Amino acid sequence: MLWFRTPQKVYMKKGSLPVALEELKNYYNKKKAFIVTDTFLFENGFTKPITEKLDELGIIHQTFSNVAPDPTLACAKEGATQMNEFKPDVIIALGGGSAMDAAKIMWVLYEHPEADFLDMAMRFCDIRKRIYEFPKMGEKAYFVAIPTSAGTGSEVTPFAVITDEQTGVKYPLADYELLPNMAIVDADMHMSAPKGLTSASGIDAVSHNLEAIASIMATDYTDGIALQSLKMIFEYLPKAYDNGPNDPEAREKMANAATMAGMAFANAFLGVCHSMAHKLGAFYHIPHGVANALMLDEVLLFNASEVPTKMGTFSQYDHPHTLARYAMVADYLGLGGKDDEAKLKNLIKAIDELKEKIGIKKTIADYGIDEKEFLERLDEMAEQAFDDQCTGANPRYPLSSEIKQMYLNAYYGKHEEV
Repeated sequence: MLWFRTPQKVYMKKGSLPVALEELKNYYNKKKAFIVTDTFLFENGFTKPITEKLDELGIIHQTFSNVAPDPTLACAKEGATQMNEFKPDVIIALGGGSAMDAAKIMWVLYEHPEADFLDMAMRFCDIRKRIYEFPKMGEKAYFVAIPTSAGTGSEVTPFAVITDEQTGVKYPLADYELLPNMAIVDADMHMSAPKGLTSASGIDAVSHNLEAIASIMATDYTDGIALQSLKMIFEYLPKAYDNGPNDPEAREKMANAATMAGMAFANAFLGVCHSMAHKLGAFYHIPHGVANALMLDEVLLFNASEVPTKMGTFSQYDHPHTLARYAMVADYLGLGGKDDEAKLKNLIKAIDELKEKIGIKKTIADYGIDEKEFLERLDEMAEQAFDDQCTGANPRYPLSSEIKQMYLNAYYGKHEEV
């Protein structure tokens, strides 16, 4: 059995926010809303359209705006404490991945204060066959996610990452109980996103789609969404990057494409590109989308090998065929090529051209990462990337040495077969 899971309701259209919020009162009869966001968004008035509509609807509200870019367990506990005092029946997460992740963890702590993070973060090979049963969510509060950037897809995914500031341990939680109940994808919330955020979040969505397509858990449903999302991103990301608020169509298309990419990887999962990007970001504070962009070419070359050293184990996935999958992407994007190898080459060229258009540098070294420090920490970073939860769905199961080589290639700008 396979599945395709999304929030109960996904609203999409520029200007849809106030109309969607009316459901909270008119359909669900909600009375108290707890808004979770970050300081920048709060101070720049992003919560105003929400609070003004809630006031109009007669829904009492409280705002928590202390979410940091890399949310901590302490932040989530602080928010959950305020929730327990306020007792909301709806939680509204506003922001990028950090705000939505933090809000999801607060939701867990609010509904299940007894929950053990070590149990919830327990590894799994197949999300349907976990040893640990995640606590039932939504009994105290309905969860609404409103993205302010086009990239993370967190508004439609069952994932959240939180860092224990005492130990430095990151807890990656993954369970469909964490899936928001409602997502509101309104490009009005994206119009003023700066170029750096537009670039990093947009290329993150590219990596979501490519990893979902290559995943051992990909299906016809995830393929269709990922392919269309990629087509939209290649057309509209450069326009959104160049024109920003002057191109509302590009902003709306990117908002939709990013959410579609989220739906694809929420069901097919990701791969070793994200595993390596997670550690590159953790070790060197490179923005997540940029970290994915730096590793993307190497991962495509690695996965396209028809004779993997090791292969992932999932009953549906019976033989390596990722080269043909990438060729399918190239065909859908109209990139041409006389055979699958040529199509892969054209796909990598198109990705590199897209990265150049949106200001992403070519190598890890270009981001000022000291060579000596990089080489000294390489073994540790490769080992952690191998152990990342995302590695399991990758179509070619990597050795630590192969991850290390991909990091080296991405640092120096080499494109060697791994």
